[in-house]
Amino acid sequence: MFDGYRFRNDEVLILSKEGTVEAMIPANEAGDNVQEFDGIISPGFINCHCHLELSHLKGLIDEHTGLAQFVQQVVQKRRLPDEEIFDAIATAEKEMLNNGIVAVGDICNSPHTISQKQKGNLQYLNFIEAMGSDPAAAERNFAIFEKVYNAFCESLDGDSVSITPHAPYSVSEKLWQKIIHHQSSKIKSIHNQETPEENEWFQAKTGGFVEMFRQMGINSDSFNATGKTSLQTFLPKFLPQQQVLLVHNVHTTPADIEFSKTVVNELYWCCCPNANQYISNTMPNLPLFIKNNCNIVLGTDSLASNHQLSIWEEIQTIQKHFPEIELEQLLGWATINGAKALGFSSSFGSFEKGKKPGLVYINKEGSIFLD
Repeated sequence: MFDGYRFRNDEVLILSKEGTVEAMIPANEAGDNVQEFDGIISPGFINCHCHLELSHLKGLIDEHTGLAQFVQQVVQKRRLPDEEIFDAIATAEKEMLNNGIVAVGDICNSPHTISQKQKGNLQYLNFIEAMGSDPAAAERNFAIFEKVYNAFCESLDGDSVSITPHAPYSVSEKLWQKIIHHQSSKIKSIHNQETPEENEWFQAKTGGFVEMFRQMGINSDSFNATGKTSLQTFLPKFLPQQQVLLVHNVHTTPADIEFSKTVVNELYWCCCPNANQYISNTMPNLPLFIKNNCNIVLGTDSLASNHQLSIWEEIQTIQKHFPEIELEQLLGWATINGAKALGFSSSFGSFEKGKKPGLVYINKEGSIFLD
């Protein structure tokens, strides 16, 4: 039994008929009618980074192209008839549920996922991802994403919606200020250092992003290199009370992590290993984050950049590359850490009295949602 924090042996989990945790007690006090499983029982998994609306792109994007080519392919191929998009969203959500995922931090550039989320199958924190690098178009760009934000608030709980920056290289300073001062949730998400070109862009305005912006027809004349890495440039711009979810972190340096300790924001570092493998055949330096006591969580990214939406598959990929990382620690990232990162820890992430975290049964075949 993994309770969200550690493995517990010879104990029994007591649930109400509704699935609410009542207690964990010694096995010798549990009496009869105890249901036993050959494997691991864990709280439901938390997927801290997903793009559910891109589910229709499964199998359509080439692997190992690097981020710039990946982004261009997504832009070129993401438009399909709404019916196909809705069907793919429903199928992908069912896959997450079957794989033991109970809550999701989901990136939203459009209202396409609203109707599926209204069914209440999973708990979502909806990150309305704003972007636009031209400061002259900041007002117009923000209005577009604020319209998406309003559509989500009208259909779902407004506390579950946050306008957030896409990435440091895709948001002008003027747009950035509008995003972080908006009234939405204090929890923010941002793609961070997924590729070395991101740091090259901020340090010297050179590298692969120059060609990427040219091919995409984006005018970057207003951007000025800072001489710093992207993280050291953008992280101080968040408001002190905002909790920040940094996603990917493949090319984050020891100096970046030391710098991150100087900000007052509560930070969570989201690892999406299978997406990093899919896009650029890379992995984040997880031992570095562990050494620095970073709050690590897990995500799947989208089916445009992954073969499945399974947190257990992400854990297995990490174990393959870093066998020294204990399973107990990995499960903590997938449960209580993820719940804290999305603001769901009062209900999810651990077997504590009063919570309804869902159950995942993990055996040799994979992870299976039980309740």
